[in-house]
Amino acid sequence: MTTQAADMISILTHDHQEVEELFGQLEAARPDDGETRRRLTDQVIIELVRHSVAEEMYLYPATRRHLPDGDEIADKELADHDKVERIMKDLEKTDAAGREFSDLLASLMTEVRLHVHDEEENLFPQLARHCDHAELAELGEKIQKAKDKAPTRPHPSTPDSPTLLKLLAPGAGLVDRARDHLSGRGK
Repeated sequence: MTTQAADMISILTHDHQEVEELFGQLEAARPDDGETRRRLTDQVIIELVRHSVAEEMYLYPATRRHLPDGDEIADKELADHDKVERIMKDLEKTDAAGREFSDLLASLMTEVRLHVHDEEENLFPQLARHCDHAELAELGEKIQKAKDKAPTRPHPSTPDSPTLLKLLAPGAGLVDRARDHLSGRGK
């Protein structure tokens, strides 16, 4: 019996569900429990950055190739990523027990939930109609490999070019994972 590789859409949807679970834990955390909020937020950031880099490397180029209005859709999704990445960068430098952190966190959750809804309700169904299953499975493998090597911290100045990301992301990811290991972040 052979196991079938997960396709790109199912991998990305699963990522969305994991982030939503972390959001639920954050919403349940006490606002004055800075330690718990920092730990959970760091985990959200790690997951979102890895996910975003993989999408930028493979999902959006596939969107541009296969959908009639793919350039417009990909550009909108990349703009969403840029907004989320800037919020995450601000969260990294803000006291987790403070009011500003709560406001930034609420903004992050709103932006991510809107983005996820748009992908799952609009983009993914269109790709499922325009891409064959073999290509979606191949892209799923590439997405998973990209996530394994991707950075774990936001880098808002990183170019959105899939080619440049494929060159730069593994190095940034290695540095980020080393920093995480030394600091205990993401444990």
